[in-house]
Amino acid sequence: MAPLRLRIEGRTFRDSDNREVTLHGINAAADAKFPATPDQPSYIAKNFFDGDNVSFVNRPFPVEDAASHFARLRSWGYNTIRYIFTWEAIEHAGPGQYDEEWIQHTISVLRLAKGFGFYIFMDPHQDVWSRFSGGSGAPMWTLYACGLDPESFGVTEAAFVQNTYPEPDKFPKMIWPTNYTRLACQVMFTLFFGGKDFAPKAIIDGKNIQDYLQDHFIAACHQLAKRIHEAGDLEYDPIVGWESLNEPNRGLIGYQDLTAIPKEQKLQRGTSPTAWQAILTGSGRACEIDTWGFGGMGPYKSGTALIDPEGLTVWLPSDYDDSQYEWKRDPEWQLGECIWAQHGVWDPSTDTMLKKDYFGKDPKNGATIDYEYFTNHYYMAHYRKYSAMVKSVFPDSLMFFQPPVLEIPPSIKGTEDDDPNMIFSPHFYDGITLLSKKWNRVWNVDVFGVLRGKYLTPAFAIKIGETAIRNCFANQLTAIRQEGTDYMGVHPCVFTEIGIPYDMDDKYAYKTGDYSSQIAALDANHFALEESKANGFTLWTYVATNNHIWGDQWNGEDLSIYSLDDRPLPAGGFSRNESRTSFDTTSPSYSQAQSSETLNVSPANLQKTMSAEGMSTKSGAGNVRGLRAAEAFVRPTPIATHGDVSSYGFDLRNCTFKLALSAPSPTRDVAPTIVFLPEFHFPSGQTAVEVSGGKWTISTEEQKGALLQILRWWHAEGDQTIVVQGVKRKQGTVLGVEEDEGYLQQCQRTACTVM
Repeated sequence: MAPLRLRIEGRTFRDSDNREVTLHGINAAADAKFPATPDQPSYIAKNFFDGDNVSFVNRPFPVEDAASHFARLRSWGYNTIRYIFTWEAIEHAGPGQYDEEWIQHTISVLRLAKGFGFYIFMDPHQDVWSRFSGGSGAPMWTLYACGLDPESFGVTEAAFVQNTYPEPDKFPKMIWPTNYTRLACQVMFTLFFGGKDFAPKAIIDGKNIQDYLQDHFIAACHQLAKRIHEAGDLEYDPIVGWESLNEPNRGLIGYQDLTAIPKEQKLQRGTSPTAWQAILTGSGRACEIDTWGFGGMGPYKSGTALIDPEGLTVWLPSDYDDSQYEWKRDPEWQLGECIWAQHGVWDPSTDTMLKKDYFGKDPKNGATIDYEYFTNHYYMAHYRKYSAMVKSVFPDSLMFFQPPVLEIPPSIKGTEDDDPNMIFSPHFYDGITLLSKKWNRVWNVDVFGVLRGKYLTPAFAIKIGETAIRNCFANQLTAIRQEGTDYMGVHPCVFTEIGIPYDMDDKYAYKTGDYSSQIAALDANHFALEESKANGFTLWTYVATNNHIWGDQWNGEDLSIYSLDDRPLPAGGFSRNESRTSFDTTSPSYSQAQSSETLNVSPANLQKTMSAEGMSTKSGAGNVRGLRAAEAFVRPTPIATHGDVSSYGFDLRNCTFKLALSAPSPTRDVAPTIVFLPEFHFPSGQTAVEVSGGKWTISTEEQKGALLQILRWWHAEGDQTIVVQGVKRKQGTVLGVEEDEGYLQQCQRTACTVM
């Protein structure tokens, strides 16, 4: 067998020349969360509940368009793709009915990606269980299998679903994550991870619902893995690994008191029911529930609201016909009644709570369950089954292991679970920016430090000033990475999700072209990644269909680095035939109009040039043509390092890249240290390089339409450093006429290749 294209050595990735590989990646794509036929973003209600008759073919993009997207991403320096797919995409039609057309479409797209040299790992994605409970992931039939009626989620507030919200354009921003602590999601994850312990009566086709759900999920992923293996040309190149279930959640497992909000529940927005209140409203009872808002100083209790379903219930009626999916439900599992009432948690005849700590102890041994116990026992039991499935098809596959978000990783160091091919794959988002959709340069909070009890009071976790905020992010990511080592052993760490919202400040950038807030936030996140010494990341996200009105077209999110309503950075930056001596691109956004009468943009006419009408994708010429904070995400990065990376980072303000490494021997001619050096920041003739020793070259290479500027460095053994100085730009000005016209000409020349 030929050497693996990517392997793990300790906490590093290595290529076939034993160079350290840094994964500089992107998630593709967020719109793979919803069907392509019918095209059903989360604001479309028509045919929403016809969930069996959908197709995800053409997600993340049609085969005929894939090369242009891959060329664009490769030219921006990305060498890794976290490939998004959902359980629903495979098995939407019913249990055991696999969509082979979608699987073959996926194989075709992966074949095209292979030609661009990407490392790809497959991500079975979910958010709050399913599209029908406000997120993405599982097929609709899983809800029916658990006795739930998704058409009643709205009136009972068992889930907030944008598709069925009365006015989808007014769907509360970032309320969708609160579905994790609403009834539908709580029921599904409890049954998925702990059905045998907490719902022993829930038997379907002779299996407990836990095994029924997990077995179907793993079998669906196995079907995809098997077909990829059978394709014969994708195994290990480009597919180097598989990730575990995205953002798993415990449901109710570990709740010590169903009548109170758990102290560890930090997210409260909109109505915030206790689990007991959610159970009651789910069974048609009226409850007065606390409401929460999110303001300049974070979350706050805003009042109360009466939620009255007027007798409507989330539970399927007793006469529901199970024959549609050809499963057989055990007679002890009664439809028409709350699953928890059937297990003695409460008495629906008197609406009395009987066992508020029902989920607080492991019935097998009486142990008290907290989130750490859940991860080590319930979650790990599932992960072992999933990992075994992947290894049965791809024995040498890298396993991207993702424990519950921001929770303590499992204690597997030195155990049989301490797999040498495992990668610790946490997520991190700046919650203040994500929830408020503002970049606050004044203050932020060390959330991870608060969660781990680092401070006597949360007030001490507040960081003042942009420098302190940037360092706070870096310290959090460093602490997360170290915690993975402490609990799981020595493994690479890849942050498989991190990103920022683009629609900050009520979409101010879309009206003005000023992306300075997005640049600052995105640069702060990249700075943190570089300082943390993680082995890579995959940025959230790339969406080929993003626009200024609906963003990523899912739950009001707008985190895509690409938008149809912003001009993309052309492959390779600017043509080398163009003069760069006056290239003073100091605007944070590089935004200006394309129409001839407004090419001469100045601060005085910028507001007029970036008219509100340009926010519409139907505006024809599309006046808003910003580069969507490209200067922050198109960054230099080591690709393959001879030896070990000691540190690296890009100073955007001064346009300086630094790399320090330790080499065990001099580089061989055929295997130098390689750095992606974007022409966007490091144009030919205006780039200076200083090295501790050795020789270097800079060249521009074309790869199927993707232009990449590459620095190669041959150096001696021992500690080595390189500093690359690009074009330092003044902040806050706008491109001049000559540079702008040159840019537009370059856009036209590269359109066939890039667009």
